[in-house]
Amino acid sequence: MLDHYRRFRELADSHKVIFFYTGTFSQAVISAMAETLRTRLTAQGLAGVKQRRLYSSFIEMAQNIVHYSADTITDERADDHELRNGQILIGEENGTHFIVCGNRIAERDMPRLARKLDVLRAMSREDIKALYRDTLRADNEAASKGAGLGFITLARDASEPIEYHFEPSGQEPAFVMFYLKAII
Repeated sequence: MLDHYRRFRELADSHKVIFFYTGTFSQAVISAMAETLRTRLTAQGLAGVKQRRLYSSFIEMAQNIVHYSADTITDERADDHELRNGQILIGEENGTHFIVCGNRIAERDMPRLARKLDVLRAMSREDIKALYRDTLRADNEAASKGAGLGFITLARDASEPIEYHFEPSGQEPAFVMFYLKAII
């Protein structure tokens, strides 16, 4: 067991992972992680726009897990005190930072998510900024806990098109793992 941990730590160090969490997400957990992340980024000398974008992306991805992960401990219809499982990782590569999150989703949600993300991936930075402003003004997705604005925020803050991937869940065919990556 300790050897596995050592290898995991070595792998994380060699890939310049600065933050990693896997487990249960809640608003309280996100708040604690956000404070830790802010302190860590400041200690590394990251400030200004880049720190804000990385922090904002972290919050959006963590909120995505709390609201949409199919791996839930509480009733999925609950509006508060939601406890859902997922992973989030922040690292550094070639002078940029990246953030990746993963969580289970219902397989039936794949096409809808892919459409939303593909549209964002094809847009210019200027178009994404305009869409962000328009979406804030319209606030037309309030019934779905704000779905969509989070992806737009990630696309706005990312320096490259956001990436996503669906991976079959071998245990339960009705679910897939959904991974999302932003380079900041």
